[in-house]
Amino acid sequence: MSRTTILRLAPYVFTIAFFVLWEVACRALKVSTFVLPPPSAIWAAMVQFQGPLWRNALHTLWMTSAGFGLSVVFGILLGLIVGSSRVLYAGLNPLLVGFNSIPKVAVVPILVIWFGVGWLPPVLTAFVISFFPIVVNMATGLATIEPETEDVMKALGANRLDIMWKVGIPRSLPYLFGALKVSITLAYVGSVIGEQNASNVGLGNLITRASADFNVPLIFAALIVLAILGVFLVVIVDLVEARTTKWARRSQLSNA
Repeated sequence: MSRTTILRLAPYVFTIAFFVLWEVACRALKVSTFVLPPPSAIWAAMVQFQGPLWRNALHTLWMTSAGFGLSVVFGILLGLIVGSSRVLYAGLNPLLVGFNSIPKVAVVPILVIWFGVGWLPPVLTAFVISFFPIVVNMATGLATIEPETEDVMKALGANRLDIMWKVGIPRSLPYLFGALKVSITLAYVGSVIGEQNASNVGLGNLITRASADFNVPLIFAALIVLAILGVFLVVIVDLVEARTTKWARRSQLSNA
């Protein structure tokens, strides 16, 4: 079996092994389903509640995608502005860090006061919580261009905009895609928090209702659906990254 085949099969093998060990451990240790349901009980809950899970999963996917899309657009734009000047980078960085330090759960009540209960608070919560990594990584990639590279570009007649467009942005792409993968998971956290506090639909709301009913298998079923949705969006980002940063992947392979 070739190394490429092993790498392709590894995620599936490890995932199956994880759930098998989980099932065996729950049965061997006789863990109560109320404490930690085995995968078989979770699967039974997914089959039993497939209708509500499907409807709420689509809503959460839409809320997360909308919030994540907003964070990508505004995060890249602000990252370009902040990273274009070392003065702006030094001056705005404390503000960005301070903004990111605010617990996003505390922001949800404010969003409810401003926009009411509905689809907007989950979208904005997903946006707020996933916005910071994109801005910071994009700005860092631009602000840390080597001075020697800038000197060479200026000697060739390039202005600041040319340097940012032809060197800074391509150089920042690996930073950006790394941030996007982190932001996707954060966007799901934000949308679920918003749905738990300011929405009548979505997986976050379903988890809250299942908790009230002490339906632990349904809670875990919703969590696994969230994990699947997260992997789905990360795979999309990976595909885009593979098409836009081939040069970085080739350099990593050559260094290896």
